Amino acid sequence: MATQADKAKRLQQLHEGTGCFVIPNFWDVGSARLLEQLGFQALASSSAGFAFSIGKPDMGVTREDKMRHLVEVCAATSLPVSADLQNGFGDRPEDAAECIRLAAKAGVAGGSIEDCRGPGADPIYDFELARERVQAAVEAARSLPFKFSLVARAEAQLWGVNSLDDTIRRLVAFEEAGADVLFAPGLKNADEIRAVLSAVKKPVNVIPPAGMDVATLQSLGVRRISVGGAPARAAYGTLVAAGQEMLKGTFGFAAQAPSTKWFNDAFGR
Repeated sequence: MATQADKAKRLQQLHEGTGCFVIPNFWDVGSARLLEQLGFQALASSSAGFAFSIGKPDMGVTREDKMRHLVEVCAATSLPVSADLQNGFGDRPEDAAECIRLAAKAGVAGGSIEDCRGPGADPIYDFELARERVQAAVEAARSLPFKFSLVARAEAQLWGVNSLDDTIRRLVAFEEAGADVLFAPGLKNADEIRAVLSAVKKPVNVIPPAGMDVATLQSLGVRRISVGGAPARAAYGTLVAAGQEMLKGTFGFAAQAPSTKWFNDAFGR
């Protein structure tokens, strides 16, 4: 099993490469191990996917829930894990810093801090507080004995508030504060992606807009691609469809599922 330092170095190298890599989002130990076996080079957690897996809404888990989850997954995979740490589970810069330290203790190689406090009338932190929170997270990351890849997220596009100009202003400030990777979920098209990429020099993570593939995103200059809660939603969507079919009295879904032997082989039984 690779050490945490080995995993962190590998994640850093992926960000420093000239191409574009996909970092898929797991939601539990089983999904992480299957994604590793498929051949991905690194994994990212999904806050929504994990919340769904324990029967809670997105952003409905506690910091303690998240850290236990990360400990389990990091112990189960040899791949570097980048953790979705939401807003650091607190509004203060000190909360963001402490969350980075706890996530590192859990075994991750990197993680993200976002500028969103969560559902409500005013979900996005004021600019200066958002910058201070990223700076505190950077300082915590730099205090660690390995290279923690810190992702700074500007969430306004995802929540439908503020302008693209404000999102870019925040990403520039986060870059200046020392973030290693920049991320603005909710970018809708190539023009918005180009605008972000032209404003910053650090690697940018993108969730693909509808219809965009890896080749297109790479041609734009995107370095890292994640998919958020989409894999978990797809898996649970299949479960819901199977349940709906059973309620109607048929069981055709079972014929489409991989066999028990396939899963036993995949999990090393």
